[in-house]
Amino acid sequence: MRTVFWEDGKVKMIDQRLLPHQLVIAEYDKVDDVARAITDMVVRGAPAIGGAAGFGMALAAQNSPATDRDGLIADLVVAKGVLDASRPTAVNLSWATTRMLNLALATVLPAVDDIRSAILFEAEALADEDVEINRRMGFHGAELIPDGSNLLHHCNTGALAAVDFGTALGVIFACQEQGKEIHVWVDETRPRLQGARLTAWELMRAGVPMHLIADNAAGHLMRRQG
Repeated sequence: MRTVFWEDGKVKMIDQRLLPHQLVIAEYDKVDDVARAITDMVVRGAPAIGGAAGFGMALAAQNSPATDRDGLIADLVVAKGVLDASRPTAVNLSWATTRMLNLALATVLPAVDDIRSAILFEAEALADEDVEINRRMGFHGAELIPDGSNLLHHCNTGALAAVDFGTALGVIFACQEQGKEIHVWVDETRPRLQGARLTAWELMRAGVPMHLIADNAAGHLMRRQG
């Protein structure tokens, strides 16, 4: 299941605030609501925020009443400002909105609906690229992990932090796909408990052996070498 995706003309995403107790798919049909979801941490993690921003721009294009290219671009500029302001420190966010806007600026298709379709296609491509990049990174990283390893993981870097698969946690998922016997110590990650709420949930769903630990126990376990 992807963390963020486009379906039936809406931006949909896992509401991470409700995990691990409820798995709820939130859906949005307004750009302001997508921006609020980013601010309120319905979606979190730089790659996932980038995916949400790309789909947010596609939503802006779909919702724009513009009948010509200039009007559509003007509406996209406004949408970009709204989305960028939702998490100014998230580099992937402004990168994604810039990518969508630049596509619209570079597109010379005569029909406005064709530009709308091109932006949605680009947002889908951005999401697919994130998954492919993370899978490649995960399997490269897995080459460095010996069979039987105990691994320490802090915060959440799994599929929930990306469009799918994950970054650092993706290495662990790649190890599992390779059949390696691994075990993960999961830091609770205060104050938002991304480790306790999200990483532990992902690993348990995937069937990866893990134990949740207090953050201040990590040093002791590392000193003992797992």
